[in-house]
Amino acid sequence: MKLIKLTAISAAVLASSAALAAEPVIVVDGNEAVVYEAEPVAVAYQAEPVAVAYQAEPAYAYNADAGVVRNTTGAVVGGTKTFFQTVTHPAAISAEVGTLGYGANIGWALNDKTELQAGWAGGDVADLFGGDFDANDINYDVDSDFSNPYLGVQLRPTGNWFTMGAGIIVPDNDFDVTANANGPNFRIDNVDYNASDVGTLSGTLEHRNKLAPYATIGFRPNITNNFGLFGELGAAYMGKTNATVTSSNANGPVRAESVNGPVLGVTGQDVADKAKQQLEDKDWLEWMPIVKVGATYRF
Repeated sequence: MKLIKLTAISAAVLASSAALAAEPVIVVDGNEAVVYEAEPVAVAYQAEPVAVAYQAEPAYAYNADAGVVRNTTGAVVGGTKTFFQTVTHPAAISAEVGTLGYGANIGWALNDKTELQAGWAGGDVADLFGGDFDANDINYDVDSDFSNPYLGVQLRPTGNWFTMGAGIIVPDNDFDVTANANGPNFRIDNVDYNASDVGTLSGTLEHRNKLAPYATIGFRPNITNNFGLFGELGAAYMGKTNATVTSSNANGPVRAESVNGPVLGVTGQDVADKAKQQLEDKDWLEWMPIVKVGATYRF
């Protein structure tokens, strides 16, 4: 009985609602009464809604073929996974040899004309500079130990094989130098110091710059879809040099002769100090030439 009553009440309510919907509506506007005929409204009953999830396109996208993140800022901020994929999926790796040493670099393509590079070059490359140099009247043999990590950008401004590069080197280059006597003497500032009295003059050179900016131009032709060659010319500003020079007979007396006659009271270390000053005034390789060639594999 309760079910029948509830059904009857529900039907009555629905019928009343339909009837009310059909009744005219009287609206009084000022002194006039206007009658509006109400249109019946069709009521549709909807089943329970189904939840639908919409996935918005990400603001950044990793391109596995090119090693590109189209929106780098979005990748860094939006998620470490995409950034990690980019770092671990470089666009190219290269091997190189040149005045900075023997080394390699990894490149990440930012777009079709811009590539970020990180690399290292080093080793003993003194022979690439001739193996010796002159500081005023003294000739020095050179041994080197290079370490040049660098970070830079390679541009293809015209979209072809021509490239322009710029970046920063973190140099840690050591030069060991040994002076060669000119006959029986070392000549410094027009004074001849007896070489047998002086003994061996040896020392080190080190550039003062802890960060060295560089710039290059070059070419990077592709031989196949994956392999290519490159060559670069440029320079890095290494700054002035610090030198140390010692004599193997530092405290011993040294015979010295100038145009005005004998020079007295000279020791081996005095001669070494004069040689040190000449080396620092020389500023050898203040502008380090960059000449390199190499091969590239592109993924």
